Amino acid sequence: MRNRIAFLGCGSMNEAILSGLVNAGTDPADIVATVRRAERAAELAVRHHGITAIAGEEEPDNNKQAAKGSAVVILGVKPVGIQDLAREISSSLSPTTIVVSVAAAVSLAQLEAALPAGQPVIRSMPNTPAKLGRGVISVSAGSNCTPEQLKQAKDVFRGAGTVVEVPEEQVDAVSAISGSGPAYAFYLAEAMAAAGVELGLDPELSILLARETVAGAGLMLAEPGADPAALRKAVTSPKGTTEAAIATFDEQGLPAIITAGARAATARAAEITRQLG
Repeated sequence: MRNRIAFLGCGSMNEAILSGLVNAGTDPADIVATVRRAERAAELAVRHHGITAIAGEEEPDNNKQAAKGSAVVILGVKPVGIQDLAREISSSLSPTTIVVSVAAAVSLAQLEAALPAGQPVIRSMPNTPAKLGRGVISVSAGSNCTPEQLKQAKDVFRGAGTVVEVPEEQVDAVSAISGSGPAYAFYLAEAMAAAGVELGLDPELSILLARETVAGAGLMLAEPGADPAALRKAVTSPKGTTEAAIATFDEQGLPAIITAGARAATARAAEITRQLG
């Protein structure tokens, strides 16, 4: 099937991208997914309007079946399994099939080495808000990927959110900001809720306030042209309560702490790449 898109492994990230495709109008008949369990396959087919889902416990060669005849193949297993999966499906790929990895820390060179020579390859870095169509997905093209093939891959991801093209050497930095970033926002909400309890609020009320505040602020940031600094200044009145809090954050070195965390995430991604290599 010339336009078929195969999702090999359908955990939370690949399912989020798949869901975005279906919601954007892609014919479910053009989508195939592989999973381990038959129960999970049936669940996916029902949830996503009749896509084809093949369970490994029933069809041991499900990955090869899905890859054969597909225009785009998206590898969605854990990083440690990406190269083995690439080798497994190699004989089923057309020379023009675009192979996309959504696994962190697996380099283009590592992926290309596990595939037939000349295979078009793209490395991507999505994040979890893709589940809601509000993700950020970076794409980095391999040496055998044409501009037309890169555009085709971008179109696959658009239903899941904003797509940005970056050189591969920046992928670890992207991962540290947008890939891990949702956890930073959740961590902030968690800390805000704990602070509310410390100040005497009921725990359920405190988590509600923190959750809805962070979610609402995120919606404001999603407005076209929104600037975080401008939004912050708009609610930071001179000599007011918010200014007192922001000043304390600065005194405690919060911006530097966030930068240090991002640097640690970047370093860890590079370390995993070396381990996989």
